[in-house]
Amino acid sequence: MTTVAELLIESLAEHGVRQVWGVVGDALNPVTDAIRREDRVEWVGVRHEEAAAFAASAQSQLTDDLAVCMGTVGPGAIHLLNGLYDAKKSHTPVLAICGQVPREEMGSDFFQEVDNDVLFADVSVFCQTVSSIEQLPTLIEQAANTALAERGVAVLTLPGDVGGLDLPHGTPVPRFLSGGATPSPDPESVRAAAQAINAADSVTLLVGQGARHARAEVLRLAERLQAPMVLTLKAKQGFDDDNPYEIGQSGLIGNPSTALAFASCDVLVLVGTDFPYPEFLPEGKTVVQLDLRGAHVGRRTPVDHAVVGDSQLALGALLPLLEAKDDSAHLDHARKAYDLWRRGQSHFTDPAYDHKRVGLLRRKVDNPDALIRPELLAAAVERHADSDAVFTTDTGMSTVWLSRFVRMTGERRLLGSYNLGSMANAMPMALGAQALDRDRQVIAFCGDGGLSMLMGDLITAVSANLPVKLIVFDNGRLGMVKLEMEQVGLPEFGTVLHNPDFAKVAEAIGLHGIRVSDPNDVDAAVAEALGHPGPVLLDVLTNPDEIALPPTPTLEQGWGFAIAKMKEFAVSPE
Repeated sequence: MTTVAELLIESLAEHGVRQVWGVVGDALNPVTDAIRREDRVEWVGVRHEEAAAFAASAQSQLTDDLAVCMGTVGPGAIHLLNGLYDAKKSHTPVLAICGQVPREEMGSDFFQEVDNDVLFADVSVFCQTVSSIEQLPTLIEQAANTALAERGVAVLTLPGDVGGLDLPHGTPVPRFLSGGATPSPDPESVRAAAQAINAADSVTLLVGQGARHARAEVLRLAERLQAPMVLTLKAKQGFDDDNPYEIGQSGLIGNPSTALAFASCDVLVLVGTDFPYPEFLPEGKTVVQLDLRGAHVGRRTPVDHAVVGDSQLALGALLPLLEAKDDSAHLDHARKAYDLWRRGQSHFTDPAYDHKRVGLLRRKVDNPDALIRPELLAAAVERHADSDAVFTTDTGMSTVWLSRFVRMTGERRLLGSYNLGSMANAMPMALGAQALDRDRQVIAFCGDGGLSMLMGDLITAVSANLPVKLIVFDNGRLGMVKLEMEQVGLPEFGTVLHNPDFAKVAEAIGLHGIRVSDPNDVDAAVAEALGHPGPVLLDVLTNPDEIALPPTPTLEQGWGFAIAKMKEFAVSPE
């Protein structure tokens, strides 16, 4: 006979799921036992279910396929929520298998009982509890197929007395979707968009992750329109490499050239992006938006011409209708500003530019001070990382340093909680990425606050033989929060972190730990960390007062920062 749990795990194995992440116990014991007896599926036991959900989210984003995590009755399931919200907001398919009290106890406020169907209603595209074997295999198929078709989270709950039940002989193994339909755009909307673009003198592109599979078409679009290309952070992994039109990111991690390109265009074309910061988008422009999801159209900025459909198909239909623009002044102006900014960031000099200004920016990477500049660390990782490395970043300043100093060239990939904005995601996402390929280099840019939130799952890197490289930007602060406070004139408060020696903590757990406090040791330490065959934690003491300016700092922000510093100095014991 086949049990409910065995049928579930066999269906996942047949689909190609390679790992299930979670914590064993209670109602899901039959499920973990089925995994024990299924050679195609690896059980990865974590120390906190939130790490399991983040790891599954990362795997799903990398494979563009279903990934799986588990949490047992009550608190175990609750702990999954934050990572599942990351999957939801990343539009990636994850199946969460959750435990529940036995059926006869449901509704009685039994020990650890929570109503999973209510608890997960907002985070999920499918949420059902198995109450009888007659519901199978239908419920399993519906759960996985809904997650795949709607690119979201499905939650399947098994009461404690259900997982071990025998199924009737001949119950078929559930089969899941292997691919979805690719929607084509409406031809009339494509023609209207082409007319608007042809009528413009200057065009700027804002390109997101949804256009990554249409790289060739996007580059042809930029070439034909002589258009500078602003990238969202997620689009770095598709458009950083060999791209003469790219001018970096906008938003808080952006640079002045993107603000210039937005301000000086006639038409703004959004391709495959739901860029969430409308305050950085220009006003008074004609806006064309190409997006797979019609719900995204117009929710960040008013849109004049919407083209709903797959970006590759949409651009394939649009390109033949576009007239080539001969004047490259708009592109050249933006690229010149971008090149100047990058020279300043990367300590290159050029006689054609203002040496005084470039020299001032140069200090960021040359690092003449005793405190280690985070830019120095990020630039060292860029030099030594493999061309196919997977990078993960914690939300906050570590993401800023990666966005500015690490190029997603070659086959590099990038993951982060860029829609949810959660802390503590970088390390568990790195675990998930590394489990897919233990021979591929996986590098996590960890904030000290984020790492310490889920530090228990450093143990998982050792116990599951996951050779992740964890780079800790250890500034003893919640750095982004500190900057947010100071920009509005508030002195920092509650942001100081009294950290342990993370390298010694790592060594006690079984990782190779390295701690750096001298700028002259950074490059060698990064080379050592990335060259080590097993899991590594590199703890680098960085300057807590290093700031990252937005593309166009306002007078109010500068004044607020000055006021904050005066308040901080006033209460300083020194």
